[in-house]
Amino acid sequence: MEVLILAGITRRTLDQLLRNPYRTLEIRSASNVFVLEHLKEGDRVFLTYETLQDITKGTEGIIAQILRMEKMEQRILWEESDEREQMVCRVQLRLVGLGKVIEIRREGDLIKARVREMLPHEMAMG
Repeated sequence: MEVLILAGITRRTLDQLLRNPYRTLEIRSASNVFVLEHLKEGDRVFLTYETLQDITKGTEGIIAQILRMEKMEQRILWEESDEREQMVCRVQLRLVGLGKVIEIRREGDLIKARVREMLPHEMAMG
């Protein structure tokens, strides 16, 4: 299957999604917010701990389906940033399974991955 990638997701979050198949994440990274702007409820997405630059053939992660998505702006304390607001996307996911990248391709500013669903005993992540 071909999916867009949410990169740089913490191991703790990935582990929690594996333990509980339903999880709501707050996404703040500009690159991940950009990806979510190109997805809709019902779409599948690939989540990985690796940064976008480090994703290659063989990168492992989690395949999830988007159940709900909400975009909002959040105020930032002026002492912490030069900006006053940041975009936040809350996305509710349902675990589909474990996955491994078999091919990467760039489509404009988006990076798409062809991902193979894996069985738990094939997974090296941890």
